[in-house]
Amino acid sequence: MTGMAQAKVTDKDIVNDQATPGDVVSYGLGPRGQRFSPIDTMNTSNVKKLSPVWAFSFGGEKQRGQESQPLVKDGIMFVTASYSRIYAIDVETGDELWQWEARLPDGIMPCCDVINRGAALYGDLVIFGTLDAKLVALDQKTGKPKWRKTLGDYKAGYSFTAAPMIVKGNVVTGISGGEFGIVGKVEARDAMTGELVWSRPTVEGHMGYLNGKENGITGGKANKTWTGDLWKTGGAATWLGGTYDPDQDLIFMGTGNPAPWNSHLRPGDNLYSSSRLAIDPDTGKIVWHFQTTPHDGWDYDGVNELIAFDYKDRGKTVKAAATADRNGFFYVLNRENGDFIRGFPFVSGITWAKGLDKNGRPIYDESNRPGNPSDSEDGKKGKTVFAVPSFLGGKNWMPMAFSQDTGLFYVPSNEWGMVIWNEPVNYKKGAAYMGSGFTIKPIYDHIGSLKAVDPKTGEIVWEFKNNAPLWGGVLATAGNLVFTGTPEGYLYGFNAKTGEVVYKFNTGSGIVGSPITWEQDGEQYLSIVSGWGGAVPLWGGEVAKKVKDINQGGTVWTFKLPRS
Repeated sequence: MTGMAQAKVTDKDIVNDQATPGDVVSYGLGPRGQRFSPIDTMNTSNVKKLSPVWAFSFGGEKQRGQESQPLVKDGIMFVTASYSRIYAIDVETGDELWQWEARLPDGIMPCCDVINRGAALYGDLVIFGTLDAKLVALDQKTGKPKWRKTLGDYKAGYSFTAAPMIVKGNVVTGISGGEFGIVGKVEARDAMTGELVWSRPTVEGHMGYLNGKENGITGGKANKTWTGDLWKTGGAATWLGGTYDPDQDLIFMGTGNPAPWNSHLRPGDNLYSSSRLAIDPDTGKIVWHFQTTPHDGWDYDGVNELIAFDYKDRGKTVKAAATADRNGFFYVLNRENGDFIRGFPFVSGITWAKGLDKNGRPIYDESNRPGNPSDSEDGKKGKTVFAVPSFLGGKNWMPMAFSQDTGLFYVPSNEWGMVIWNEPVNYKKGAAYMGSGFTIKPIYDHIGSLKAVDPKTGEIVWEFKNNAPLWGGVLATAGNLVFTGTPEGYLYGFNAKTGEVVYKFNTGSGIVGSPITWEQDGEQYLSIVSGWGGAVPLWGGEVAKKVKDINQGGTVWTFKLPRS
């Protein structure tokens, strides 16, 4: 590296990340997760000059899904890779500075590939999680471990794949494992030491803790919205991590499906599964919640990112937050109190609900809920239904972007359905706890659809259709550009206002990562991780046929717009 001094990353740096074009120090290009860059050097007229300057391979035989978003600070890129690996790279040359790899036990149980979505920076540390549900802090200069903490018991099905989040000096994490009957939780640890500050379970009935002392039961008591003891293995995993709104001083965390998938075993709303939670970052208390799919029977997790944004309505500023849910509906909420403002479908042909009521609660079509196995002659398989969207969602984990210039959200969505049925199931520690069978099916010639969505009206302003499912994140810039990647390997650049393709480059493997951009020495850079994998080839049913010939990979591609 060319003699750059390294400054420690502060809370102020993270809060201001979106406004500082010289670095990317947080997942989402700022704690709100808008994934919008104010850099306008590159635009629709000159983006065709964007050229690769280096490509860094993760190496070895450990390929699989590469869902990471890189971070850049003082000329160093920190990027995670499959199988719980992390690398430091000189951004000028593409040279490796160091690498670190977790020693994973044989018994890990990640549901949806051996991926990792990114790291967090704080002080002189880089912090990331591992597939055996550990959190590791490394020295940014050397890659040497400074502390390690266990987030959950991997033998019970806990794992960790999300990018941690720094909020007010604490590293905030969720947890994966909803398909194994774990109990979801959100936790905050001192970022410099790893010591636990607070823990908040996301299933009703479990005790929260603050500074080692009891801090109230989630929901107040057990069994309000669950049956019997099912709350003890209720799922609601917080597997995607969250966002943070400095304006309201609230963490927004999504929760996954209730366990088991067979909804007939657990009557009730099953709080706080398939929900968005607003959490006090100082205490871990839940301030408000919004449940997108009460009594979820289709695996429509509510984990997708909730992005804070403002808009004008009759001259007044509305402090809103938006999310594109797995269940196919796009929701706009008042982020101050969680009140429902509006909701609308962003994918077509939704079957499980007839719409949303005035409070945003789904109006169920109960004929499209998978049938109760106990109603069948042999008690082994309930009525099969064809549900849209599939359980992989109208949008899955892949983060959308919000442009402060156009006022639009750019949503990486998928159009597909599933044949689904319920089966009997009993909980056993470390075993899959689902009680459902399914096959995903395409419903059109295309599956992937990048949509420009107006959150004020529900209008789909433009749409880019892609043959294979979209599974990577999106970036918007002040240069009227939107970037994302496809399983076919292409990095695409679009005109943010019209959807016209203005850039296209093939990276050699499917893209399921999230792009970033930054400025260095007066030039605009863009990076994206390429490497096919994730949930689609593992769970995709008939859809998997569309992607069966895509090669795996593991490469960071870095591009630069040269000086004119």
